Amino acid sequence: MSSPLARAAAAFVFLIAGTGAAMADHIETAGTDLAVLLPMVAGGIAVYKDDWVGVGQLGIGTVATVGTAYGLKNVIRERRPDKSDYQSFPSDTVALSASGSSFLWARYGWRYGLPALAVSEFVAYSRVEAKKHHWYDTLASSGIAAGYAFIFDTRYREPRHFYSSLSASPDSAYLQLTYNF
Repeated sequence: MSSPLARAAAAFVFLIAGTGAAMADHIETAGTDLAVLLPMVAGGIAVYKDDWVGVGQLGIGTVATVGTAYGLKNVIRERRPDKSDYQSFPSDTVALSASGSSFLWARYGWRYGLPALAVSEFVAYSRVEAKKHHWYDTLASSGIAAGYAFIFDTRYREPRHFYSSLSASPDSAYLQLTYNF
């Protein structure tokens, strides 16, 4: 079995070149794969920045978002557009991707959040195009993710690399200030 990233890339190629039902299947596959990858990429960015507080906030926000979407899906009986079942509202797939994009925007700003939001919106598009959700199902999931990001995520501050130390002896005291570039 190929990796989700390879399948998403292949689906994107088919999205550009393909038509008809085969293209819809590729769009759905790409959307699902990207929904799984987006929180993983967000976690990778946090680990790369050595931001373990951010990793914790991402984990809490993702569990809360997906858990809320899953709970609501089992309480609210909304029929899917393809009429397969009554678990349309809200979209837990979009909730997963939106938790990653909302975290990146809230924690690191729009430079990280805007591209992630575009990926998350593609996931929402893929769910509506596959007739698995209505547009308002995906909008609700994005709103849930944004709400939890607002509650749990704090803005990341780059370390200043500024250090100080104080040494004292019976005859003198020394203050050392160091800045690492």
